[in-house]
Amino acid sequence: MSSALRRPATETGAVRDPARSQEISDETAIAFLKEHPAPGADVVLVIPAFNEEESVADVIKTVPPTICGLPVETIVVDDGSRDDTTAQAKEAGALVCTLPINLGQGAAFRLGYRVARERGAKIICTADADGQFDPQELPALVGPIVAGEADFVNGSRRLGLTHNTDPVRNLGVVVFATLMSVLTGTKITDPSNGLRAFRSEITATVKLKQTQYQTSEMLINTIAYGFKVKEVPATMYKRAAGESKKGGNLIYGARFARVLLTTWWRLRPVAKQHLPAGQGLW
Repeated sequence: MSSALRRPATETGAVRDPARSQEISDETAIAFLKEHPAPGADVVLVIPAFNEEESVADVIKTVPPTICGLPVETIVVDDGSRDDTTAQAKEAGALVCTLPINLGQGAAFRLGYRVARERGAKIICTADADGQFDPQELPALVGPIVAGEADFVNGSRRLGLTHNTDPVRNLGVVVFATLMSVLTGTKITDPSNGLRAFRSEITATVKLKQTQYQTSEMLINTIAYGFKVKEVPATMYKRAAGESKKGGNLIYGARFARVLLTTWWRLRPVAKQHLPAGQGLW
């Protein structure tokens, strides 16, 4: 029997109804927090995972036990995987919050942020389960937050290094970074990097709605609410195993552009309340 059939979800297909998605997320959070009550670690790495049994354990094993003198723990949000992602993550030492059905990366992140925050996390970090980012680089992101220099630190492959040789994807990073910088009035070089660190209270303040492509949504929200954003060099590696869920370049680019522009437009009233007049095109 193939691994795809070993642990079927209790429901099938992605949930498109926001109310039903929130209900499932709430039920999962309550169950997780009952099993893993507060307090947790000061720094929590949230990793969303969907059918990543081949790579998730290797990512978890590279997470430092402490960062900037603060204890670290990893929470994997299994987004309705039908393989052994949950088992592999638990065996590698992570706490696992398992959704019964695929809700999308954005919903998985929101769930991870919630349970990390409610367990007392001071700083939340993110990385991907596919091995494209190295958690050992997290001290460079957490450091500015601990020092009071930033509220949100974004990893940047353009300031650091990328192993992605797709010229279209690499050009897209430049184009969307330029667009986001112009719209928000904040210099951003990498709007889609999965390696990030931020104060946990940000997740209780900003309004996140997107199912996918939530990296740009999170960045724009953070800027609109007046939090201090900083970028540091980071490395982006090729996917360690499996296949990307983002689709082809044309589809990915169109969807990313839609999320970026609609989020910016939605947050214009918020930005006018929190940012100096004349910053960006709010």
